[in-house]
Formats: sequence, structure tokens, C-alpha cells
Amino acid sequence: MYEEPNGALLLDVGGVGYEVMVPAGALGRTRAQGDEIELFVHTHVREDALDLFGFGTDSERRVFRLLLTIPNVGPKTAVGILSALSVSDLALAVSAGDLARLAKVPGIGKRTAERLVLELKDKLAGVSAEAGPAGAPPVSSDARGRLLSALTNMGYRAAEAEKAVASLGAKVGEAPLGELLKEALARLS
Repeated sequence: MYEEPNGALLLDVGGVGYEVMVPAGALGRTRAQGDEIELFVHTHVREDALDLFGFGTDSERRVFRLLLTIPNVGPKTAVGILSALSVSDLALAVSAGDLARLAKVPGIGKRTAERLVLELKDKLAGVSAEAGPAGAPPVSSDARGRLLSALTNMGYRAAEAEKAVASLGAKVGEAPLGELLKEALARLS
């Protein structure tokens, strides 16, 4: 596996290389054993291209597919949304009608933010909160959200904060926020 500068991974599968676009922080949410990782892949077929998009969790892939049903949201915009917001943060923003937060995502303007809220309000309720790698217990969205908020308020980009929080794993739901913040900052340094 090689990480490309454009946000893609070059995966070696039995000697064949596949370029897979992934949201920021997706690698931290994958289940890995040695040199192998498990990605949930969506194949996007167009008249002129066949693109692969990989996700660390099945819930991310389901939300990606929901985002594709919204007018003017293509696969690259959907990956951008999932790079800037975790599944649980997106669900919270949509349910609260937080247009300002959605409009901060690169490539999303006020109208698209309004469309996201309108189209996804009922659909995201069925998607489970961020579950982490397959088989892992669900992470408390409250503790995760507070930690992500603290890091972004300190000036870190949402994608960087997401990667640091994902690297903490199961500690996020168990350890005190101050301790988690110190560990996350150490990983960001």
C-alpha cells in the first residue's frame, strides 16, 4: 500500500495495483493485520471512468452512498464531506440544521448545505454512530465530538483532528478528556 499525494491509496492486491480514493482519516479507522488492511469499497462507474472509493467503516460507505443521491454532490464532494466531518458529526449537523458548519466544508456552499439538511434529515437517523473498525465497540459520540471540537478550536484541520482521534481507538470512550487531549496533541506533533 502506498499513499498518493492526491488523497488516494495505491493498493497491491495479488500483484495488481488499484488506486482507491479515501477520506482523510480513513486509514486510522480500518481494521489492519500486519501489512493487510480491510477497506469497504464503493465502485463508481461513469461513461468515461471507473473509480474506487475506500472507507474504514461500513457506515462511512453507506453515508457516502447517501450523499451521492443528493443533486450536485458527486463522489469527490462526498469524500470531501467525509474528510471534514465524521459520520456522527455529519449526522449531528444535519439533525440540528447547522448550515454554518456544513458550509465550512470545502466545496459546500449555503445552497448545498440546505440541500444536505433537507435530503438527509430522515435518512441519517438509520445510520449507526461512528462504529470504528468492524468488530470494534461503538465510540461514544459525545466524548469523540468534544475531543474533535477541542482540537479544531485549537487550530487543527478537521481531517488532522479526525486522524489523531481515530488513532486513540477505544481510549476515547474510557479515558478523561484532558488525558485524551494530551495524547492526541502528542500524535499531531
